[in-house]
Amino acid sequence: MSDAEGVRPVRAGRRTVRIRRPGKVLFPGGEGAEEYTKGDLVDYHRAAAPFMLPHLRGRPLMLDRRPDGLDGPTFMQKNTPESYPEWITRVAVAKEGGTVCHTVCDDTATLLYLVDQASITFHRWLSRAAPIGRINRPDRLVFDLDPAEDDFGTVREAARLLGELLDELKLPTALMTTGSRGLHVIVPLNGDDAFDDVRAFAREVADTLADAHPDRLTTAARKKERGDRLYLDVQRNAYAQTAVAPGSVRALPGAPVAAPVSWDQLDDPKLHARRWTVADAVEQLRTDPWAGLPRRGRALGPARRRLAALRGGPARPDDRTRSVTAAIG
Repeated sequence: MSDAEGVRPVRAGRRTVRIRRPGKVLFPGGEGAEEYTKGDLVDYHRAAAPFMLPHLRGRPLMLDRRPDGLDGPTFMQKNTPESYPEWITRVAVAKEGGTVCHTVCDDTATLLYLVDQASITFHRWLSRAAPIGRINRPDRLVFDLDPAEDDFGTVREAARLLGELLDELKLPTALMTTGSRGLHVIVPLNGDDAFDDVRAFAREVADTLADAHPDRLTTAARKKERGDRLYLDVQRNAYAQTAVAPGSVRALPGAPVAAPVSWDQLDDPKLHARRWTVADAVEQLRTDPWAGLPRRGRALGPARRRLAALRGGPARPDDRTRSVTAAIG
């Protein structure tokens, strides 16, 4: 029996996970992209688990599954199949008219089991299921910097501008490549604010920046209204929305990885959204680029007051824009 058709047992803590068809190609090679099998993804996630799990534990997941690889059909899985082992954590969360039973990845065995199920990308909630009552209160705020074209120079510039504004608001920030085209700028929160309040604050920050740089940045949700401007997307900061997890692989040729980076790395000319793949991302994860973040997130109250003061002044929009530009640009 070929390796592609066999079973490979992999030890993960107290459990052994059976990886079926480890030689199955999930990422075809060609046109400059490396080929990767399910076994390659298992090896990557086993090595990346110590760095990924702190960002996954307790969070409902949406899984991008590709049982036949990139060339096959896509399954965006929210509900946990009944066939999953009982030792995998589940959490039922409310939706309109019912509940959804999401998978939660709390340990390496679960991570590898989900990879065996051809889960390529792990999209996580911005809140945790425990303690009880916290599911409605995010402990992460995410700005998704989405360029009009595959132009990382505009992403780099927008990240610097946003970082400067958030620094002015005295909020800690973390930077991550998306593994696709852009960057995520992440703000750790203390979980005191509800999703609607967090998204409203994020939108006001984005509007402030777009007002100051209307030729380069926009908060317009419709693509036809953006032109060639970079989109400051805050829509992920809502109940039941997700963001790609740090260390997660993207379903794109070459298996690029969403990798945490330091703000100093933003100046590296080699940096781009798909800079790391499953071949070398663990090396980047081991540098712990987010080591300087505070252990506990911040409350948004003081930042709201600082932002209100920054946006204050003359009522006319043009005057307000000049006021904000002078303050942050």
